[in-house]
Amino acid sequence: MATENDVRTIWKMADAVCFDVDSTVIQEEAIDELAKFCGKGEQVKKMTQEAMNGNMDFRESFRRRLEIIRPQMSQIRDFIKTKPPRLTPGIKKLVEALHQRSVPVYLISGGLMGIITPVALELNIPLQNIYANRLKFYFNGEFAGFDESEPTSRNGGKGEVIKMLKTKYGYSSVVLIGDGATDLEASPPAEAFIGYGGNVIREEVKSRSKWFITDFQELINAL
Repeated sequence: MATENDVRTIWKMADAVCFDVDSTVIQEEAIDELAKFCGKGEQVKKMTQEAMNGNMDFRESFRRRLEIIRPQMSQIRDFIKTKPPRLTPGIKKLVEALHQRSVPVYLISGGLMGIITPVALELNIPLQNIYANRLKFYFNGEFAGFDESEPTSRNGGKGEVIKMLKTKYGYSSVVLIGDGATDLEASPPAEAFIGYGGNVIREEVKSRSKWFITDFQELINAL
């Protein structure tokens, strides 16, 4: 059985680091904020909590939430402009520290590509290092569903992305950092998982993480 010390050792020698985005890299659950922005906040928030705690199939929950919100292309644009995601304290410094060590950083999210792109730009993470869900729109900008071929739109999808990255680039020490059940289940194939609770603590994730942190400074110090 791996211990916290084992995870710390893998962290120091990681050759790729993957982050969940919502409630990890950013302070909020973007889909909840988008729902609020579109006047559907309460209905969606409850479903997000169930999905994050692993009580509901992720794709089913994702589909149902989007069906409630039905965001138009113009609403997504206005949302990003007026309610930009707030970075979690310490994340910028941590990503900079990893980049200084030439460790590639990836964002793997069950959230929306359009909302995550500005986050990646702020953190100097290449856009090709984002794996997230893409919305589909009709030519008039009306909501038309989401791209179901994206692995991040289903349970186990984050693990699929990590497996693909390892095959493509030959990584041997991949660390995943996140706050939810879909992150926890992606190790393996990630060599180590670090639970993050700086924005929200999910008891199941906390109890099953070998190393659980609430401040990114702890990871910077451990490098």
